[in-house]
Amino acid sequence: MQNFNFQNSTKIIFGKNTENKIGNEVKKHSNKILLHYGGGSIKANGLYDKVINSLKVNNIEVIELSGVKPNPRVSLVREGISLCKKYNIDFILAVGGGSVIDSAKAIAAGVNYQGDVWDLFTGTPINHACLKVATILTIPAAGSETSSGTVITNEDGFYKLSTGHPSLRPVFSIMNPELTFTLSKYQTACGIADMLAHVMERYFTNEKNVSVTDRLCEGTMKSIIENGINLINNLDNYDYRAEIMLAGMVAHNDSLSIGRIGDWASHDIEHEISAIYDIPHGAGLAIVFPAWMKFVYKHDINRFVQFANRVFNVEININNLEETALEGISRLESFFKALNLPTLLKEANITDEYIDEMARKLTAYRDHAGSFVEIRYKEALSILKLAL
Repeated sequence: MQNFNFQNSTKIIFGKNTENKIGNEVKKHSNKILLHYGGGSIKANGLYDKVINSLKVNNIEVIELSGVKPNPRVSLVREGISLCKKYNIDFILAVGGGSVIDSAKAIAAGVNYQGDVWDLFTGTPINHACLKVATILTIPAAGSETSSGTVITNEDGFYKLSTGHPSLRPVFSIMNPELTFTLSKYQTACGIADMLAHVMERYFTNEKNVSVTDRLCEGTMKSIIENGINLINNLDNYDYRAEIMLAGMVAHNDSLSIGRIGDWASHDIEHEISAIYDIPHGAGLAIVFPAWMKFVYKHDINRFVQFANRVFNVEININNLEETALEGISRLESFFKALNLPTLLKEANITDEYIDEMARKLTAYRDHAGSFVEIRYKEALSILKLAL
């Protein structure tokens, strides 16, 4: 087990009608904020009016920046940075899913940086003060509501990269499962795949003697799988929505990472796909993860056997561990198919046209992706071909 420091300072306000507390909570931190959100969904469902009224009652000045898209763009981040500087804003409220929250975090990181914010995604460390961020979560998926990271797409070259810093963890996050009732079956499924992938990235590690977090990961994965299927078949069920919203937070708040080193190659490969094709992150992960598994499982077949047995209840064939490992991968694919997600690139209408470019971009700003197995151009190309 690795030495570790763990601190997650995000205050979680969870449950029905909790969005009504937003004004009181923001007031503790600032009297002037940037309200950051996506398109018209929060206006159509009435959340926008609730937020604005609560902020006004508490005499909080609001500057708005809407327009966040899935796979959020650095161009809008730059616009947000300019607004914060112009109006001397020190606090950002993100209302939406992971894309909105990631965009808000990137703005928060860029305001006090003297260069271009994209530098912070290409190797320049964050060693300056970031603005405070808070969230009202509307899409359980990315786990950005309690994480320290952010992922942004640069339209110039179609690069999608991440950065992070402990100060980017939101100071508080409001999580009302009722706010997710308007999500479609497809949006819900993508979120489920995303959070499951966050746990799997942590689970496949070379670190030994991590049985406590192994069991925490396995329990979280089993809960996501069980509640995910139940939710897909009962989209208006509050209890299933609540379980999935909580799972998304647990999957990415770093409590499952303690003492271990995660992999993250599947995420990095998926970023190359969604940077070019703009598909939902969860859908891309449903394609990439099984392909990555098929490429690397022999590196530590016992861990894949453990995954198959403990997460998908595959009976261990002690005379053929490979059979057991492959059956676990097959059941993961079946789970994604049950969510009606693609498990091959062709099912998402993606051909082999750009796979060489995607494989090469993977190491444009890093020596390699992954830690379970190091993935460079050659390996990435093989994984993408398996995903075709």
